[in-house]
Amino acid sequence: MSLINRNEANWQPSVFDDMFKTDWLGGTTNVNSIGTSIPAVNIQETEESFSVEVAAPGKTKEDFNIELENDVLTISSEDKKENESTERNGRYTRKEFSYSTFKRAFSLPDSVDSEKISAQYNNGVLEILLPKREEAKVQAKRMIEIS
Repeated sequence: MSLINRNEANWQPSVFDDMFKTDWLGGTTNVNSIGTSIPAVNIQETEESFSVEVAAPGKTKEDFNIELENDVLTISSEDKKENESTERNGRYTRKEFSYSTFKRAFSLPDSVDSEKISAQYNNGVLEILLPKREEAKVQAKRMIEIS
């Protein structure tokens, strides 16, 4: 994997870039350097977990690969389609094919319990749930008695 310099003039880091760093996007755009569309991602934090939603309509859950290695969560998809048509008299043949692929990678914070990560795909949205470790969850306020 090659790294892309992040010193581009229009790149503005966000709060989530510090926590969930993308490895090759170089910014907040949804089109990479070769013009391929990359699905939009929403990241939400609650007291219990993080939720990553990937907008990918028209796909099935089998189209996705989700990997976790060295606290880096990688979401990828590859789609190949091929259509061929020939008229009966054999004078016209048409073959159309398309190929689309994307890959997003996020560095996970230490607070994520990597053993409990789960994912589901519904209505064009891939949702990955990243539960927090017990010690990272917000603890309830309690009074300490002075002796």
